[in-house]
Amino acid sequence: MVDLSQVIVEGMITYPGIPGPTLGAHLTFEESAAHYAAGTEFAIGTISMAANTGTYLDTPAHRYRDGQDLSQLSLDKMVDRPGVVVRARTLATPGGRAVDEAFLRAALDDVDPAGRAVLIETGHSDHWGTPAYFTDHPYLTDDAVEFLVSARPALVGIDSLNIDSTHTGRRPAHSWLLAAQIPVVEHLTRLGELPDTGFRFTAAPPAVRGMATFPVRAFAIVDG
Repeated sequence: MVDLSQVIVEGMITYPGIPGPTLGAHLTFEESAAHYAAGTEFAIGTISMAANTGTYLDTPAHRYRDGQDLSQLSLDKMVDRPGVVVRARTLATPGGRAVDEAFLRAALDDVDPAGRAVLIETGHSDHWGTPAYFTDHPYLTDDAVEFLVSARPALVGIDSLNIDSTHTGRRPAHSWLLAAQIPVVEHLTRLGELPDTGFRFTAAPPAVRGMATFPVRAFAIVDG
C-alpha cells in the first residue's frame, strides 16, 4: 500500500495566491474532562482551508457551473481503479516540461488507458515545499489532453503544480477532461514507488454538496 498524498500542515501553501490552512479546536481534552468520567477525554478539532489544498480532486463542477460536484461524482471514477503510471521525469523543454501525445502514446505502449487511473509521474513533487515547486512545472499539451479524452480513462492524476500550463489563461486539460466527466487529481507524490501497472488507485473526497474540489487521501494497492 503506497500513500500518494501530500501531508496537510497548518499554513502550508499549495498554490500561489491560495491561503494555507488554519487549524483550531472546537473542544480540547481539558475542556472535555468535565463532561465525561474521570480519565475519559476527547478532542474535536477545526480546520479552515481552501478546497484546493494538498493533494486534491477536481470534479466537473470545478470548471462548469452545471457540472457534477463532490456529492454527485460516481465512486467508480475514483475508487479501486486499475492504474498505469506514465514516466515523464526525463522530459525537459524551455519554460517547463510539456507532456505531449506522442510521449503519452510511447509511454503507455500497449496499455489501454480506458477505465484506468492514468497517473503522470514528472518528479516535480520532489520540489514540494520549496519555491521551485511554483515555477516551470510539468503539464499536458493540447494534443495529450485530446488523446486522453478519446482514450476514456476513469481519472487522470499528476505530481505537479497544475495539469495545465499556467503561462496563459487557457486551461485545456481542466476544460476538456472535466467536460468528459474525467476527474483530475493534482499534487500527487511518491509515484516513483509504484510499478508501471499492476496496482489499484483510490482518491476519494467527502461527498460535499455544492463543492467542486477537496483534498483526498490518495493511495495505491500494489497487486500481490
